Amino acid sequence: MPKLLVVDDDPDMLDLVRAALERDGHQVDTETDAAAVQPARCRMYDLLLLDVMMPGEDGFSLCSRIRAEVDCPILFLTARAEDAALIQGFGLGADDYIKKPFRIAELCARVNAHLRRELRQPTHTLRRGGVRFDMQAKAAMAGEHILPFTKSEYAICEHLALHAGQVFTKEQLYEAVFGFDAEGDASAVAEHIKNIRAKLKTAGLSPIETVWGVGYKWRKDSVL
Repeated sequence: MPKLLVVDDDPDMLDLVRAALERDGHQVDTETDAAAVQPARCRMYDLLLLDVMMPGEDGFSLCSRIRAEVDCPILFLTARAEDAALIQGFGLGADDYIKKPFRIAELCARVNAHLRRELRQPTHTLRRGGVRFDMQAKAAMAGEHILPFTKSEYAICEHLALHAGQVFTKEQLYEAVFGFDAEGDASAVAEHIKNIRAKLKTAGLSPIETVWGVGYKWRKDSVL
């Protein structure tokens, strides 16, 4: 069941949106105070709906604060229809806008479309655990900084991130990255993982988890 977070200072709007999305089979949490929303909490969700116009911290500010650490789609609920506002939101990393007043059918259709898109296997870019993978250039970034992975390190990271939550043995990772016919030792994977973790640590990230006695996995975004 997809898990969603809706942030809006209007309790009546929150009740309306929650009821509609729950009828559509989603688990919905709500929050009236944008400043109370932390990136670690957001990683638990499959999609975020943020109101733009809120007292204190607004939706634009919240999106800017969490986007680098949140991989799921972010949709704005807004009464501001002018082009400048739309451009600003997309520039901050928003995936879509739903203009108020909206029809419940449109809200549900937009949310479900983005959730379906997330299930597709990415071929160009991938965001996982604070890392953005450029799958064409074979480069990884944390925020605005390029992570200095070697070719092998990048390949291991990309494979783990593509299958977040799945545990791989050293042998499985070696075969997936280097192929069945590669000349080498699967034990080299452990050294690669060590180097990858060190480089991720400099960016304040630690998405790779050791499953003792089995292997490694990239933590699912929905799990803290």
